[in-house]
Amino acid sequence: MALKIVYPICCGIDVHKTFVVACIASTNSKGLTTYKSHRFSTFTQGLNELSQWLCEHDCKDVCMESTGKYWIPVFNLLEHSCNITLAHPKYVKAIRGKKTDKKDAKWIADLFKHDLVAGSFMPPLPIRQLRDLMRYRFKLTNFTSSEKNRLQNSLTVSNIQLGSVISDTFGKSAMNIIDKLLNDPRDTSFDLEPLIHGSLKGKLAELALAVDGFITPEQAGKIKVIKQHYEDLESRKAELESIILSLADAYTEELNLILTVPSFKNIFSAIAVVSEIGVHMDVFLTAKHLCSWAGLTPSNDQSAGKRKSVRISRAGVYIKPLLVQCATAVVKSEKHPEIRNRYLQLKRRRGHKRAIIAIARMLLTAIYHILKNKQPYNPDLYKKADVHPADREITVEQAIKLAQSQGYRIMAAAT
Repeated sequence: MALKIVYPICCGIDVHKTFVVACIASTNSKGLTTYKSHRFSTFTQGLNELSQWLCEHDCKDVCMESTGKYWIPVFNLLEHSCNITLAHPKYVKAIRGKKTDKKDAKWIADLFKHDLVAGSFMPPLPIRQLRDLMRYRFKLTNFTSSEKNRLQNSLTVSNIQLGSVISDTFGKSAMNIIDKLLNDPRDTSFDLEPLIHGSLKGKLAELALAVDGFITPEQAGKIKVIKQHYEDLESRKAELESIILSLADAYTEELNLILTVPSFKNIFSAIAVVSEIGVHMDVFLTAKHLCSWAGLTPSNDQSAGKRKSVRISRAGVYIKPLLVQCATAVVKSEKHPEIRNRYLQLKRRRGHKRAIIAIARMLLTAIYHILKNKQPYNPDLYKKADVHPADREITVEQAIKLAQSQGYRIMAAAT
């Protein structure tokens, strides 16, 4: 039985840095397919010629592979005139030993005309712009953390033990002490009291011992460079955040709904979720599809009746760490027993790591329904799973465990 032709006229595009190769597959009523290939440059003029070429052949359905960042300008230029399916390269990879640019484009067109290509989720352009800025903010945060670690390492090498006395090495008091040390690295006997604030006033003796180290001129120069770089990164990050907030004003309603989810207290956490999954949940059939897209569901690897790996995939490299971080925070709090109890039950059976992934999936499922139904988070929806049927008799021990699972404390009766 022949495969069904879903797209009688479609185009497969093989994307490269300086050029793209497009192949239009036209199938007539008898099932005979003819192919037309052409090569275009990736300059704007070349991409406009590609768009014109597709219009001339009445081709509205296009499939292209996501090669690095090179697919983005092609996608941006064609998305207004064509229905584009963006495919992961591993799903459209040609047979080894028979690869050329023309054959790759033809292979993509052949797969696509039978609807055998799974398209990637692509949000609208405003969301993609927000996603790009939020991912850059994530990188700046990582750079900032790296610089903080480098400065702390330099202090440790110089035996300046501020981190053992002060909780925040980058707080106002600690930075005043570091600036004083960098002015004259050989002088560690200065008066500390004018430099510190608040509760640190009672730790003068410990601070005097902590700063009694030796900073070499080389280490002092390195610390100055690190400190300046750290301050520059913080300034650039603040500028970027102002741009992000201005773009996020269009999604105020959705952001406020996400902020009702447990552990989502920071506006940038809510913006990060919106930038990754968008605000319209109709693109995902169910919450399970969204969780699978985010890499929070076990994989299926079964052959010959044997089940192999069930590890989660590497998808969702930006949203998954955020959800795991939020899950780790919420399970430590007793304010949300419906989540904490679920975590403790899973932890006993499957361990901490699997339980945290399950809670992260639980949070993403809640976000899916919140955005789809436009309703805030309702903890009662998650408490029902812990309640036993009313017509079922349970023992006293089971009743005590049930009460404890709902957050109640059991105390012995006074005699």
